[in-house]
Amino acid sequence: MTGAWVAGSDRPEKKVIKVGFMPLTDCASLVMASVLGLDEKYGIKLELSRQHSWSGMRDRVINGELDAAHALYGLLYGVEMGIGCAATPMAVLMGLSRNGQAITLSRALAQAGVTDLDALSSAMRGSGRRFTFAHTFPTGNHAMLLYYWLAAGGIDPVRDAQIVTVPPSQMAANLAAGHMDGFCVGEPWNGRAVLDGSGVTVATSQDVWPDHPGKALGARADFADANPHACRALIAAVLEAGRWIDASGEHREAAAEVLSSPAYVNADRAIIAPRLHGRYDNGMGLRWVDPHPLRFHQDGDANFPYVSDGMWFMTQHRRWGLLREDVDYQAVAGRVNRVGLYREAALLAGVSAPYGLTRSSILIDGKTWDGKDADAYISSFAIRNRALIKI
Repeated sequence: MTGAWVAGSDRPEKKVIKVGFMPLTDCASLVMASVLGLDEKYGIKLELSRQHSWSGMRDRVINGELDAAHALYGLLYGVEMGIGCAATPMAVLMGLSRNGQAITLSRALAQAGVTDLDALSSAMRGSGRRFTFAHTFPTGNHAMLLYYWLAAGGIDPVRDAQIVTVPPSQMAANLAAGHMDGFCVGEPWNGRAVLDGSGVTVATSQDVWPDHPGKALGARADFADANPHACRALIAAVLEAGRWIDASGEHREAAAEVLSSPAYVNADRAIIAPRLHGRYDNGMGLRWVDPHPLRFHQDGDANFPYVSDGMWFMTQHRRWGLLREDVDYQAVAGRVNRVGLYREAALLAGVSAPYGLTRSSILIDGKTWDGKDADAYISSFAIRNRALIKI
């Protein structure tokens, strides 16, 4: 980057950018962009603000208290479509991560032999009660991945289970207290449940969808429209931070140490580091190195705001009755995901960007998602709830 970019006509319209984040391992690239001074390299200063719930984060972005946020991809689309709040045009500036979430069941279930999806399905059919599962936000990634995983095992999450919303950092404590049978959340809170003995990891999110989109860097559309140079600088700084984290195990270890601070995730490094490195212990004696670990860069592919990724979340919102009616999924995602702005920032940061707007993936149920026919994709699911549900 040259000084002329900061001082010339591309000067960021806003120097101090207020960015919200949740205490999760996948906030790492935002945190390290600030800690490493990469924000200042691009003529901005990140003012990071630790949040306590996704609903609070959403409201502060909507009302302008926050300029941008480390956000659930699906949450941003829920706000765009007015699910559970007034519809507010949003912008996905980039992807922050892929993979690295998990589904945890209680130790009591594991001791009863419920250690995988098939066993859970059998246990729920034979039980006289509805099992309770938690996610972190009704339209968010954890809800949609949990629902998808349950449905792949023949479990209808709307009709067969009790679903509750719990802030990420409170998951393990609520599981230990017996308030739920399982949950889906980001790290390090699955690892925390394994370490404290309250839960076992029965699936990772990458088991459900290898290299799935994780958190996104989101903002209101009017903020992105009014501050394109600032947003470009923000994206470039975070791109560099993600590249730095993924460059070596030593960098990941350093990031784990920083994240453990009370200012960020506020969890012991011993809880954060293993799964940040892709090293898993499921709490039942199985240990492995995951081929699809939490990724922050992946040669830029993890950061590209694929239109098909945004579309997928809307298909699941429609599948489960969160969206009232079918929409032009491609048009909405093409508007929300700021691909042009991202490409400019990637060029600035020296990061390659894919040519296409869609990608193809095979999920846990064998279905292929490629963004080509969203309506047919939604209709292909035997388990779905097209009637509107309240959140």
